[in-house]
Amino acid sequence: MGYTCFDLEEADGVAHVRLSRPDAYNSMVPAFWSELPEVIGELSDAGRVRAVVLSSTGKHFSAGMDLAVFTGGAADDAVNPGESIKETGRQRAALRYNVLHLQQSFSILEQARMPVLAAIQGGCIGGAVDMVTAADCRYATQDAFFCIQEINIGMTADVGTLQRLPKLIPEGVVRELAYTGRRMPAEQALVHGLVNQVFDDHDSMLEGVHEIAAEIASKSPLAVHGTKETILYTRDHTVEDSLKYIAAWQTGMFQPGDMAETFAARAEGREPAFDDLGAIRRGL
Repeated sequence: MGYTCFDLEEADGVAHVRLSRPDAYNSMVPAFWSELPEVIGELSDAGRVRAVVLSSTGKHFSAGMDLAVFTGGAADDAVNPGESIKETGRQRAALRYNVLHLQQSFSILEQARMPVLAAIQGGCIGGAVDMVTAADCRYATQDAFFCIQEINIGMTADVGTLQRLPKLIPEGVVRELAYTGRRMPAEQALVHGLVNQVFDDHDSMLEGVHEIAAEIASKSPLAVHGTKETILYTRDHTVEDSLKYIAAWQTGMFQPGDMAETFAARAEGREPAFDDLGAIRRGL
Protein backbone atom coordinates (compact mmCIF):
# COMPACT_ATOMS: atom_id res chain seq x y z
CA MET A 1 0.00 0.00 0.00
CA GLY A 2 1.01 3.62 -0.40
CA TYR A 3 2.12 5.79 2.52
CA THR A 4 2.09 9.55 3.02
CA CYS A 5 5.41 9.73 4.85
CA PHE A 6 7.37 6.65 3.76
CA ASP A 7 8.62 4.66 0.79
CA LEU A 8 9.32 0.96 1.24
CA GLU A 9 11.52 -1.42 -0.75
CA GLU A 10 12.50 -5.00 0.02
CA ALA A 11 15.33 -7.01 -1.50
CA ASP A 12 17.52 -9.91 -0.40
CA GLY A 13 16.18 -10.02 3.12
CA VAL A 14 16.61 -6.29 3.76
CA ALA A 15 13.81 -3.71 3.92
CA HIS A 16 14.62 -0.10 3.11
CA VAL A 17 12.19 2.31 4.78
CA ARG A 18 12.64 5.93 3.66
CA LEU A 19 11.10 9.09 5.03
CA SER A 20 9.70 10.63 1.84
CA ARG A 21 8.66 14.25 2.47
CA PRO A 22 11.94 16.06 1.70
CA ASP A 23 10.28 19.37 0.75
CA ALA A 24 8.91 19.55 4.30
CA TYR A 25 12.20 18.34 5.82
CA ASN A 26 10.43 15.07 6.62
CA SER A 27 8.60 16.65 9.52
CA MET A 28 6.37 14.33 11.51
CA VAL A 29 2.77 15.09 10.52
CA PRO A 30 -0.08 13.09 12.15
CA ALA A 31 0.04 10.38 9.45
CA PHE A 32 3.66 9.69 10.38
CA TRP A 33 2.73 8.46 13.86
CA SER A 34 0.42 5.77 12.54
CA GLU A 35 2.40 4.84 9.42
CA LEU A 36 5.74 4.16 11.12
CA PRO A 37 4.41 1.52 13.53
CA GLU A 38 2.32 0.07 10.71
CA VAL A 39 5.31 -0.30 8.39
CA ILE A 40 7.71 -1.66 10.99
CA GLY A 41 5.09 -3.79 12.72
CA GLU A 42 4.07 -5.45 9.46
CA LEU A 43 7.69 -6.19 8.52
CA SER A 44 8.34 -7.65 11.96
CA ASP A 45 5.19 -9.76 12.06
CA ALA A 46 5.65 -11.04 8.51
CA GLY A 47 9.15 -12.29 9.31
CA ARG A 48 10.28 -12.15 5.70
CA VAL A 49 13.10 -9.59 6.13
CA ARG A 50 16.08 -9.88 8.43
CA ALA A 51 17.20 -6.26 8.75
CA VAL A 52 15.72 -2.82 8.16
CA VAL A 53 17.52 0.28 6.92
CA LEU A 54 15.72 3.44 8.03
CA SER A 55 16.85 6.41 5.96
CA SER A 56 15.53 9.70 4.66
CA THR A 57 15.48 11.97 1.63
CA GLY A 58 16.47 15.55 0.95
CA LYS A 59 18.74 17.90 2.87
CA HIS A 60 17.72 16.80 6.36
CA PHE A 61 16.88 13.46 7.95
CA SER A 62 13.92 14.97 9.81
CA ALA A 63 12.95 18.28 11.37
CA GLY A 64 10.93 16.45 14.02
CA MET A 65 7.33 17.12 15.00
CA ASP A 66 5.47 19.17 12.41
CA LEU A 67 4.52 22.63 13.66
CA ALA A 68 0.87 21.99 12.81
CA VAL A 69 0.75 19.61 15.74
CA PHE A 70 1.59 22.45 18.11
CA THR A 71 -0.44 25.21 16.48
CA GLY A 72 -3.81 23.41 16.34
CA GLY A 73 -6.15 22.55 13.51
CA ALA A 74 -6.69 19.21 11.88
CA ALA A 75 -3.23 17.93 12.74
CA ASP A 76 -3.75 18.70 16.42
CA ASP A 77 -7.14 16.96 16.37
CA ALA A 78 -5.56 13.87 14.86
CA VAL A 79 -2.70 13.63 17.34
CA ASN A 80 -4.54 14.96 20.41
CA PRO A 81 -8.18 13.85 20.17
CA GLY A 82 -8.45 14.29 23.93
CA GLU A 83 -8.52 18.03 23.37
CA SER A 84 -12.21 17.69 22.42
CA ILE A 85 -12.92 16.75 26.05
CA LYS A 86 -13.82 19.84 28.06
CA GLU A 87 -13.31 18.76 31.69
CA THR A 88 -9.67 19.33 32.62
CA GLY A 89 -8.95 16.07 34.45
CA ARG A 90 -10.40 13.92 31.71
CA GLN A 91 -8.65 16.01 29.08
CA ARG A 92 -5.25 15.55 30.74
CA ALA A 93 -5.88 11.82 31.21
CA ALA A 94 -6.66 11.51 27.49
CA LEU A 95 -3.53 13.50 26.63
CA ARG A 96 -1.43 11.04 28.64
CA TYR A 97 -2.63 8.22 26.42
CA ASN A 98 -1.85 10.26 23.33
CA VAL A 99 1.72 10.76 24.54
CA LEU A 100 1.98 7.02 25.19
CA HIS A 101 0.75 6.46 21.61
CA LEU A 102 3.50 8.68 20.24
CA GLN A 103 6.09 6.88 22.36
CA GLN A 104 4.93 3.52 21.06
CA SER A 105 5.38 4.73 17.49
CA PHE A 106 9.14 4.73 18.19
CA SER A 107 9.25 1.81 20.63
CA ILE A 108 8.15 -0.37 17.70
CA LEU A 109 11.74 -0.07 16.41
CA GLU A 110 13.00 -1.77 19.57
CA GLN A 111 10.20 -4.32 19.56
CA ALA A 112 10.78 -5.38 15.95
CA ARG A 113 12.18 -8.88 15.63
CA MET A 114 14.94 -7.73 13.30
CA PRO A 115 17.62 -5.02 13.74
CA VAL A 116 16.84 -1.49 12.54
CA LEU A 117 19.77 0.57 11.21
CA ALA A 118 19.23 4.34 10.99
CA ALA A 119 21.09 6.25 8.26
CA ILE A 120 21.10 9.98 9.08
CA GLN A 121 21.98 12.95 6.91
CA GLY A 122 21.68 16.65 7.73
CA GLY A 123 19.51 17.61 10.67
CA CYS A 124 18.17 15.02 13.09
CA ILE A 125 16.04 17.31 15.19
CA GLY A 126 13.57 16.96 18.07
CA GLY A 127 11.37 13.94 17.50
CA ALA A 128 13.91 12.54 15.04
CA VAL A 129 16.35 12.09 17.94
CA ASP A 130 13.62 10.23 19.82
CA MET A 131 13.23 7.98 16.79
CA VAL A 132 16.86 7.13 16.03
CA THR A 133 17.71 6.41 19.67
CA ALA A 134 15.18 3.56 19.45
CA ALA A 135 17.06 2.04 16.49
CA ASP A 136 19.67 -0.67 16.96
CA CYS A 137 22.50 1.24 15.27
CA ARG A 138 22.98 4.73 13.89
CA TYR A 139 25.16 5.95 11.01
CA ALA A 140 25.65 9.52 9.83
CA THR A 141 27.03 11.71 7.07
CA GLN A 142 29.68 14.36 7.72
CA ASP A 143 27.03 17.11 7.63
CA ALA A 144 24.67 15.40 10.10
CA PHE A 145 23.84 16.91 13.45
CA PHE A 146 21.59 16.03 16.37
CA CYS A 147 19.50 18.51 18.33
CA ILE A 148 17.17 18.02 21.30
CA GLN A 149 14.97 20.78 19.95
CA GLU A 150 12.19 20.55 22.54
CA ILE A 151 14.02 22.73 25.06
CA ASN A 152 14.29 25.46 22.40
CA ILE A 153 10.51 25.67 22.11
CA GLY A 154 9.79 25.60 25.82
CA MET A 155 8.97 21.95 26.49
CA THR A 156 10.54 18.78 27.87
CA ALA A 157 11.29 16.02 25.38
CA ASP A 158 8.76 13.27 26.06
CA VAL A 159 8.89 10.61 23.34
CA GLY A 160 12.06 8.71 24.24
CA THR A 161 15.18 10.87 23.93
CA LEU A 162 15.63 11.49 27.65
CA GLN A 163 15.04 7.82 28.41
CA ARG A 164 17.22 6.21 25.71
CA LEU A 165 20.01 8.70 25.03
CA PRO A 166 21.57 8.33 28.52
CA LYS A 167 21.87 4.60 27.76
CA LEU A 168 23.91 5.43 24.64
CA ILE A 169 26.22 8.33 25.56
CA PRO A 170 27.55 9.83 28.82
CA GLU A 171 24.86 11.35 31.02
CA GLY A 172 26.69 14.65 31.38
CA VAL A 173 26.72 15.05 27.61
CA VAL A 174 23.01 14.27 27.46
CA ARG A 175 22.26 16.85 30.13
CA GLU A 176 24.19 19.57 28.32
CA LEU A 177 22.45 18.83 25.02
CA ALA A 178 19.02 18.60 26.68
CA TYR A 179 19.42 21.76 28.78
CA THR A 180 20.91 23.94 26.02
CA GLY A 181 19.37 22.65 22.80
CA ARG A 182 22.77 22.86 21.15
CA ARG A 183 23.62 20.83 18.09
CA MET A 184 25.87 17.78 18.31
CA PRO A 185 27.75 17.38 15.01
CA ALA A 186 28.36 13.97 13.52
CA GLU A 187 32.02 13.76 14.51
CA GLN A 188 31.18 14.49 18.13
CA ALA A 189 28.37 11.94 17.98
CA LEU A 190 30.95 9.41 16.74
CA VAL A 191 33.35 10.22 19.59
CA HIS A 192 30.63 9.69 22.18
CA GLY A 193 29.33 6.51 20.54
CA LEU A 194 25.93 7.77 19.40
CA VAL A 195 26.75 6.77 15.83
CA ASN A 196 28.75 3.76 14.67
CA GLN A 197 30.35 5.39 11.64
CA VAL A 198 30.47 8.70 9.77
CA PHE A 199 30.41 8.70 5.96
CA ASP A 200 31.43 11.39 3.48
CA ASP A 201 28.01 11.73 1.88
CA HIS A 202 24.51 10.29 1.66
CA ASP A 203 25.22 7.86 -1.17
CA SER A 204 28.28 6.33 0.48
CA MET A 205 26.39 6.08 3.75
CA LEU A 206 23.49 4.17 2.19
CA GLU A 207 25.91 1.87 0.41
CA GLY A 208 27.80 1.20 3.62
CA VAL A 209 24.71 0.69 5.77
CA HIS A 210 23.16 -1.66 3.22
CA GLU A 211 26.36 -3.71 3.30
CA ILE A 212 26.03 -4.02 7.08
CA ALA A 213 22.35 -4.91 6.75
CA ALA A 214 23.21 -7.57 4.15
CA GLU A 215 25.79 -9.07 6.49
CA ILE A 216 23.20 -9.23 9.27
CA ALA A 217 20.70 -10.78 6.84
CA SER A 218 23.19 -13.57 6.08
CA LYS A 219 23.12 -14.78 9.70
CA SER A 220 20.54 -16.99 11.38
CA PRO A 221 17.50 -14.72 11.83
CA LEU A 222 16.49 -16.59 14.97
CA ALA A 223 19.94 -16.08 16.48
CA VAL A 224 19.87 -12.38 15.54
CA HIS A 225 16.40 -12.04 17.05
CA GLY A 226 17.57 -13.66 20.28
CA THR A 227 20.65 -11.43 20.36
CA LYS A 228 18.55 -8.28 19.99
CA GLU A 229 16.11 -9.41 22.69
CA THR A 230 18.94 -10.21 25.07
CA ILE A 231 20.80 -6.93 24.54
CA LEU A 232 17.63 -4.92 25.15
CA TYR A 233 16.79 -6.92 28.28
CA THR A 234 20.34 -6.53 29.61
CA ARG A 235 20.22 -2.76 29.12
CA ASP A 236 17.42 -2.45 31.66
CA HIS A 237 18.29 -5.25 34.13
CA THR A 238 21.10 -6.49 36.32
CA VAL A 239 23.75 -8.89 35.08
CA GLU A 240 22.31 -11.65 37.27
CA ASP A 241 18.78 -11.13 35.95
CA SER A 242 20.07 -10.97 32.39
CA LEU A 243 21.99 -14.23 32.74
CA LYS A 244 18.83 -15.92 33.97
CA TYR A 245 16.91 -14.41 31.05
CA ILE A 246 19.26 -15.76 28.39
CA ALA A 247 19.27 -19.16 30.11
CA ALA A 248 15.47 -19.24 29.87
CA TRP A 249 15.56 -17.93 26.28
CA GLN A 250 18.00 -20.61 25.17
CA THR A 251 15.96 -23.31 26.86
CA GLY A 252 12.99 -22.44 24.67
CA MET A 253 14.42 -20.90 21.50
CA PHE A 254 17.76 -22.57 20.84
CA GLN A 255 17.39 -25.42 18.39
CA PRO A 256 20.28 -27.15 16.59
CA GLY A 257 19.02 -26.67 13.03
CA ASP A 258 20.69 -23.36 12.22
CA MET A 259 23.95 -24.38 13.89
CA ALA A 260 23.97 -27.65 11.94
CA GLU A 261 23.38 -25.71 8.71
CA THR A 262 26.29 -23.38 9.55
CA PHE A 263 28.71 -26.27 10.06
CA ALA A 264 27.46 -28.10 6.96
CA ALA A 265 27.88 -24.99 4.82
CA ARG A 266 31.44 -24.51 6.03
CA ALA A 267 32.29 -28.11 5.30
CA GLU A 268 30.79 -27.81 1.81
CA GLY A 269 32.38 -24.44 1.02
CA ARG A 270 29.10 -22.56 0.58
CA GLU A 271 27.08 -19.87 2.31
CA PRO A 272 24.55 -21.15 4.86
CA ALA A 273 20.85 -20.92 3.98
CA PHE A 274 18.54 -20.19 6.90
CA ASP A 275 14.76 -20.16 7.03
CA ASP A 276 13.08 -16.79 7.63
CA LEU A 277 11.62 -16.16 11.07
CA GLY A 278 8.19 -16.67 9.57
CA ALA A 279 4.97 -14.82 10.17
CA ILE A 280 3.36 -14.43 13.55
CA ARG A 281 -0.34 -13.90 14.10
CA ARG A 282 -1.64 -11.44 16.67
CA GLY A 283 -4.99 -12.10 18.24
CA LEU A 284 -7.38 -14.92 17.38
